[in-house]
Amino acid sequence: MIVIIAEKPSLARNIAAGIGTMKKYNGYFENEEYIITWVFGHLFSLCDIEDYNPTEEKKWTMNNLPCFPNEFKFKLKQNANKQVDIGIERQFNIIKTLLNRDDVDTIVNAGDADREGEIIVRLCVINALETPKKFLRLWLPDQTPETVKDALKSMKDESEYESLANEGFARTYIDWLYGVNLTRYATLKSGTLLRVGRVIIPIVKAIYDRDMQIKNFVSDIYYGISSKEITNGEEIELNSKEKFDKEKFNKAKQLCDKYNNEKAIVISKKVKKDTLNPGKLYSLSKLQNFLGKKYKMPMDKSLAIVQKLYEEGYLTYPRTNSEYLATTEKAKIKKIIDNLSTMNYRVEFKDKKTIFDDSKIESHSALTPTYKIPKSKNLTEDEVIVYTTVLRRFVAVFCSEECLVEKTEIKIGVGDLEEFTLKGTVIIEKGWTKYDNYTSKDKILPNLKKGDEVNIDFKPIEKKTIPPKHYTIETLNNYLKNPFKEDKAKLNDEEDDDTEDYKAIFEGLELGTEATRTGIIENAKKSGYIELKKDVYLILPKGEYLIESLSQMQITMDKYKTSEMGKALKKVFHNEISIDDSVKLAINEINEVFNKKELPLEKDIDNGFYGDYIGKCPLCGKDVIKNKFAYGCTGYKEGCKFKISGVICKRVISKNNAISLLNTGKTSKIEGFISKNGKPFTATLKLNNGNIEFDFN
Repeated sequence: MIVIIAEKPSLARNIAAGIGTMKKYNGYFENEEYIITWVFGHLFSLCDIEDYNPTEEKKWTMNNLPCFPNEFKFKLKQNANKQVDIGIERQFNIIKTLLNRDDVDTIVNAGDADREGEIIVRLCVINALETPKKFLRLWLPDQTPETVKDALKSMKDESEYESLANEGFARTYIDWLYGVNLTRYATLKSGTLLRVGRVIIPIVKAIYDRDMQIKNFVSDIYYGISSKEITNGEEIELNSKEKFDKEKFNKAKQLCDKYNNEKAIVISKKVKKDTLNPGKLYSLSKLQNFLGKKYKMPMDKSLAIVQKLYEEGYLTYPRTNSEYLATTEKAKIKKIIDNLSTMNYRVEFKDKKTIFDDSKIESHSALTPTYKIPKSKNLTEDEVIVYTTVLRRFVAVFCSEECLVEKTEIKIGVGDLEEFTLKGTVIIEKGWTKYDNYTSKDKILPNLKKGDEVNIDFKPIEKKTIPPKHYTIETLNNYLKNPFKEDKAKLNDEEDDDTEDYKAIFEGLELGTEATRTGIIENAKKSGYIELKKDVYLILPKGEYLIESLSQMQITMDKYKTSEMGKALKKVFHNEISIDDSVKLAINEINEVFNKKELPLEKDIDNGFYGDYIGKCPLCGKDVIKNKFAYGCTGYKEGCKFKISGVICKRVISKNNAISLLNTGKTSKIEGFISKNGKPFTATLKLNNGNIEFDFN
C-alpha cells in the first residue's frame, strides 16, 4: 500500500479524484492500492525559548536571551492558550497509525510544490514513522485529474528534493532565531510589543523611509524652456533638456532668445511598420501588480483567489516567481491551446525563447490556465477577474494574429543648438491587444515631412521639483523582488530585459519570496505598522515607532543584511554551504545586538530597558524609571511632570547619561545633537529647577 500525505484536505480530494474510486474514512481516503491522508498546513512548529530553557517566570525575560539551540526541536502546534489543538492532534494520530500499518511500504510527500510544502510533510513523517519505509515525492504543477494521474506515474525518490528541504529548514531556523530573540529583546527594551523579523523589518522600513522622504520634502523651483506653437494647424510641443535653477531665470530667458533666433527644421522622419509583442506570462507578483493597479485588489485577496482557482484545478501553481515556461511543458501547453481554439480564441503554439526558457525558472513555471475551463456562473465576480486576467495574458502570448503598428520618429533641429525627437505609435492591426491590455505613452504626431519649418517660441517655464511617490502594490512588489534596482515604471514589458531581475531572484537578493511576501505584508498591516489605502502603502504611527526604536537600539535589519541571509539560503539550496553554516551566519548577526561594545558617555546611546531605575526625581523624590518615550517620574499620577526626554535634538539620551544627570545635576559632554537647521553640535545637559537645559560652557 502507498500512503500519500497531502498538504491540505482540498489537495487530498483532488488527488483522490485523479486516482479514481476511493472510499472515505475519518481523516483519509482508501482503495486497494492507495491511502490518501492530509495535514492542515503546518502540524508542527518550532519549540519556544522556554522549551529549551525552562523557567518559572512566565514573562519574557533577558535571563534566557539570546537563545541559540544546539538542536532545533519541533512540537505539535498549540493554540492561543498554549495547548495542543485537538483537531491537529487527532489528525496526526491518524497519520501515525496509517504510516505504521504493516501493509504500507511506501510513503508519498504531496506537500505543495515549494520549500515550505516540502518540510511540512517531511516533519510529519519524521515524527510519525517508527521504521524506515520507501519515501517518494508527488510534484504537482496543477491539480487537474490528468496532471495527478501523470505525476503518480513519474514520482521521484524524496532524496532528490533534499536541497529544497535543506533550504526550507534553514529558512525556518533562521527566521525563528531572528524573530524570537530580537522580538523579545526589542520588546523588553521598549516596553511595547515590537515584532522583529528578518523580512518584515526591511519591508516596513522601505515604506517608512519613503514616507519620511515625502514628509520632509521641500519643493524647489527651477526653469525649463519649452515651445508650444501651431504649425500647419497643429500644435507642436518641444521641450528642451536644459534646466536652470530658480536664480538663473535670466540665463533661461537668454537661451530662449537664442533658440528663437534660429530656425526649427525637420531633419528626418522615419516611418516603419513593426510587430508589437505582448507582455510575458504572469508570475504571482506581476499578476498582483496588475490586479492592485487596475482593480485596487490587495495582495492577500488576489493570492487567496489564485490559490482557490489552483485548488479547483483551473490555474497552475500560484506561488511562482517566473514569467516563463519549462521546455518540458510544450505538450501540455499544446493541449491547452487546442482546447482554447474550440472556444473561438485565435491561438496557436509558439516555440519561442521569450516563452520557453529553462534558465529563468527556479522551481515553477509562469501562471497559466489549465485545460479545465470554469463556467463563469460558478465563480464570484473577483474570481472571474483574476481568472480572465491570467487567461487573457495566455491568449495574448499565443495569439495567432500579430499586433502590427506603425512607428514614427521625427527629429527637429533648432539650428545647431539642440535636436528634438518626437515619437509616436499607431496600431494598424490589433492582434493580441484584442485580448490583453496595452498602454502607449506615445503621442499622435503632427503631419510633418523632412525639410519642413516648424514655428517656435521658446519661453522659460517655471516648474517645481516633486517628492517621490508613496509605494503602491506594484512599486513595492518590484522593490522587494530586486531591492538594488532602481524602480522604473513600465507601461508594457514586452521589450524589458529581465536578466538582472532573475539573477537577483536566483542569488537570493529578493526580500521575501513569492510564497511568503504576501503573508509578511499582511502581518505588518495586522500589527498596525502599515496600511493599504486603495493601492497605496502608508506608514502608521506604530510603524514609525518600530523603525525609530530599532534605530535607537542599533538593530540594523535593512535590505543589505536581509539579502545577505537570502543569498546564504540559496547557497544551502545549491549545496554550497550547510544548514549549520547559514545558521551560524544568523547567530553572528544576532550576537552583535546582544554584545555591543560599551561606548564612552559622550558617544553612549544605550537607553536601557523598560522599567529600569534611573534615580530620584528632583521635584518630588519618587523613583524615575525608563518608560516608552522618556525617563519619567513614577509620581506622575500625583501630578509630578518631571521627565528626561528619551531623544533630544535627534540624539538618544543614554541611560547612563540620564543617571548622571539625576545624580550630579549634569552630564558630561554629549556628541551628536542636531540643531533645527541640521547642524551637529556637542553640549552638556544640566538640571535647573527640574528643567533640562543645554550647557555650552
